[in-house]
Amino acid sequence: LPPYEVLPAEVNMEELPRSTTVLLEEPPRPPRDHLVWSLFTTLYGNFCCLGLLAFVFSVKSRDRKVLGDYSGALSYGSTAKCLNIVALVINIIIVVIVVTVVS
Repeated sequence: LPPYEVLPAEVNMEELPRSTTVLLEEPPRPPRDHLVWSLFTTLYGNFCCLGLLAFVFSVKSRDRKVLGDYSGALSYGSTAKCLNIVALVINIIIVVIVVTVVS
């Protein structure tokens, strides 16, 4: 904030020009819940139920986002993202192993 100066005694407040400053803040961007990715992981790559767990955390993240708890939504969303990544990597490894063994 800028430093303020004390008005001299001979200055009347009514004689000063009036101005208003309005600060507009952008609302925080809502965190991602990765619901669609979790749904596809559940349907197509549900190794050891990681896709189902990711889907559950995505739904929890969406619920928290609706309630306005962005920190909880961010936490659940990042957990869903990590579970989706782990399930995707495991499924890729399984496909590579199957292709190399079969051919």
